[in-house]
Amino acid sequence: MASSQTHPLQLPRELTYRQARECLLRLRPLVVGHSAQQVPVDASAVKVFDSSALAVLLACRRAAQEAGKQLLVSGLPKGLQSMAALYGVDGLLLPAAASEAEAARQDEAGGRSRDA
Repeated sequence: MASSQTHPLQLPRELTYRQARECLLRLRPLVVGHSAQQVPVDASAVKVFDSSALAVLLACRRAAQEAGKQLLVSGLPKGLQSMAALYGVDGLLLPAAASEAEAARQDEAGGRSRDA
């Protein structure tokens, strides 16, 4: 069932290990069936979370990639952004974080070549 909706998929207010399986089972077909190449996901409603929230988002990203789509996450709460950075997956979920991380790596590499 292909989705013609252009509005973002919504994450729930609470996304912990207790809700993760059900949330993923609900989201995965919506991600794969989304009509557009870019699948927007709004995480701004998430207030209670644990690392399972990241696992759900990463699984949705993988499903999107397998379907030839790109998952675009917006509204990720600061705490969840920090957790993603701590686990090293922020670049996979947040395009701006990926760009900043790449720029930092390039700056660091450039600094090493100038110091040599």
